[in-house]
Amino acid sequence: MDCAIFYHIYPLGLLGADRSNNFTAAPVNRFSELHIWLEHMVDLGCNALYIGPVFESSTHGYDTRDYYKVDRRLGDDTALIAFVEKAHELGIQVVLDGVFNHVGRDFFAFKDLQEWGKHSKYTEWFSNVNFRKRSPLKDPFTYDTWAGHYELVKLNLANKEVRDYLFGAVKKWIDTYKIDGLRLDTADVLDFDFMKELALFCKRENPNFWLMGEVVHGDYNRWVNPFMLDSVTNYDYHTPIYESFNLKDFGKISETVEEDFGPKGVYKNRALYSFVDNHDVDRAASSLKKPEHLFPLYLLLFTLPGIPAIYYGSEWGFEGRKSLHSDELLRPSVKRNDLGKLAKHPKLLGAIKQFIVARKSSEALVKGSYQTLLVTGQYYAFSRKSDNKTVVVVVNASNRSARIHIPFKEPSAMVLTDLLSPEYSLTSDKTGLYVEVPPCWGRILCH
Repeated sequence: MDCAIFYHIYPLGLLGADRSNNFTAAPVNRFSELHIWLEHMVDLGCNALYIGPVFESSTHGYDTRDYYKVDRRLGDDTALIAFVEKAHELGIQVVLDGVFNHVGRDFFAFKDLQEWGKHSKYTEWFSNVNFRKRSPLKDPFTYDTWAGHYELVKLNLANKEVRDYLFGAVKKWIDTYKIDGLRLDTADVLDFDFMKELALFCKRENPNFWLMGEVVHGDYNRWVNPFMLDSVTNYDYHTPIYESFNLKDFGKISETVEEDFGPKGVYKNRALYSFVDNHDVDRAASSLKKPEHLFPLYLLLFTLPGIPAIYYGSEWGFEGRKSLHSDELLRPSVKRNDLGKLAKHPKLLGAIKQFIVARKSSEALVKGSYQTLLVTGQYYAFSRKSDNKTVVVVVNASNRSARIHIPFKEPSAMVLTDLLSPEYSLTSDKTGLYVEVPPCWGRILCH
């Protein structure tokens, strides 16, 4: 997966599923509507899909009711199996959401606890159950939650019965659906021993199984190491990359990348999951002050170190901001055939395709080292190097064409060609490079 280019789908939103589940209703096979999206991913150049949540839940998917059953609003086992088979036929690996920190209040063990109280055999399945107090939802007991949300009941992952139950579900997902990996929801608050045991379990089932954790803050090396996860969400990029454009200060992102992936970078040997938006944060088009900056923004996503991911719809410039009480505007229902009419920035799709082609053609962009070459308010240049390959990336965020001097010095003259416009090439000299860059665009110069 280190070489993957991800597409990210939040299926309950994309497919227009009912917000609340009706547990007496028959399954509705909405997975079949996603097959056309798989073809779009191939056309775009993506070879991996992160999709979720997909298992039975009460509302938004993260309040799980049954880990062993596909959410009836999306389909059933047969529908999910067919979807993953189609993805694999097209060369797309599939990563599902694994929501292990908490469950919804409709989860069978919590319903039993509500009914039987202290006499329930599941009292130890949940974290810090206290029968001396009442919950805000009027249960005759309190319990730990995720972030104070009492609809999300925290599991006791130190309990062997809980682990066995969850690992049994994961085994079904691997054996029945043939998935290739999991994204661990709220991994930053998951029990570390649980994640280590989960990693061992998954690697025994499939040595190539990929585990990525949702981690916002902290030292990512605590999660990404030989004993636990393969990757985590790289939120280090998220604020600085937007500040770089909105504040006209590329020092914001360059300092972060240098600290993370430079010669002394703390994550320079890690492949972290990179993104500019997702189902939890504002859309890229709503985060930039100038919409024309979408083009250099995505150029950076595909040239900086990391495993890049595109959130569905953002390749057309979809807008959306989260509100105080809802993420609904980040997770819209979309019909694939309507996208031409809905596209806010119709030229962005073609540009992203170019960036993906460039990335795939260069090992240096996928696995190469990183070094900052130039940082100003609106210009940013860096190199990526692998064995015998060198790429120099230059970004111009201004609204004018610019001739930018890059202090790129090599022992001998080097001819570099722009992967985005192959007719453009230049030769380095003792003073470096003088690069002509169009407004709100960049060069990916390859030797």
